[in-house]
Amino acid sequence: MIAAVIADIVGSRGLADRGAAQRSIRAAIERAEADVPLAVSPLAPVVGDELQGEYPTIAAAAASLLLVRLNLPDGVDCRFGVGFGDVQPVDLGDRTIPEGPAWWAARSAIERVEALQQRAAPLARTWFGTVEDADPSVRQIVALANAYALSRDQLVSSMSERTRRLTYGRCVGRSQRELAIDEGITQSAVSQALASAGSAVVVEGFLALSARETS
Repeated sequence: MIAAVIADIVGSRGLADRGAAQRSIRAAIERAEADVPLAVSPLAPVVGDELQGEYPTIAAAAASLLLVRLNLPDGVDCRFGVGFGDVQPVDLGDRTIPEGPAWWAARSAIERVEALQQRAAPLARTWFGTVEDADPSVRQIVALANAYALSRDQLVSSMSERTRRLTYGRCVGRSQRELAIDEGITQSAVSQALASAGSAVVVEGFLALSARETS
């Protein structure tokens, strides 16, 4: 079993510079993996504005995708469909292509989150899915992951670019003092920004998912 991820760029057709957006996404993925390596196969572009990657667990995928979102600049955002299940790569001789139930579930999940954005949850960016005949315990975990993702996405989508940077820093274990120096602001300003954005719960959620501790 593996967590397969399909990602695409929100509003890609309306971007003034699609190349710059792609580069910023790649940089966000590379930084997240450098700081907290969690992927079996990190997200990478496949065609157009779509990216694909694989993670060992639902928790690892949720943690890593949070770091990617926190790294993105204003004006660039992604949505993610995460499918949990088996992977059965197809061997084409010179290469293999991803295939199997996890990928089918990921495709359905990204379609679901896109539909949610049009209706009940405009700020939703992440959805988890699994195969219809999955074990009830797996389906329960997926349901819990979606409840968590909806709340987390609401908070992250409402943050400013600076607050996302600060939240990312706390997730990877940097102190408020260090972040204040980097941003050229006071430690009190960092604390206030994090508190007003609800960043503490986002950080605690990340730590629970990645089993990390910070000061």
